[in-house]
Amino acid sequence: MKKNTVEEMLPLTEAFYYILLVLQPGPAHGYGMMQEVERLTDGRLKIGPGTLYTALNTLTAKKLIENTNETDPADSRRKLYATTPLGSQVAEAEMKRMEELVQHGHHYLQGGHAQ
Repeated sequence: MKKNTVEEMLPLTEAFYYILLVLQPGPAHGYGMMQEVERLTDGRLKIGPGTLYTALNTLTAKKLIENTNETDPADSRRKLYATTPLGSQVAEAEMKRMEELVQHGHHYLQGGHAQ
């Protein structure tokens, strides 16, 4: 079954989520994405080249990102990727899903009860 709605694409893997997140400000190349994810997570999440390019291919196939057909001005071998409007919607929906998880976790771990 083909997944084509925002809700059907959730949950995202952590790598997919961070790739979509770091592309929000604008296009980036793979190596820059790997560095930014590592920086954002204080080194907790390190996406290697194999994982990154598999993720880029999957996210492109799902139309969440796209190859801009441009290259990095500093290195013409580096292709630039950008998020699509659908990719931005999916990243936002995943963030809201995770916020709900955290909210419920706080409630129950602080002695909350089912209503």
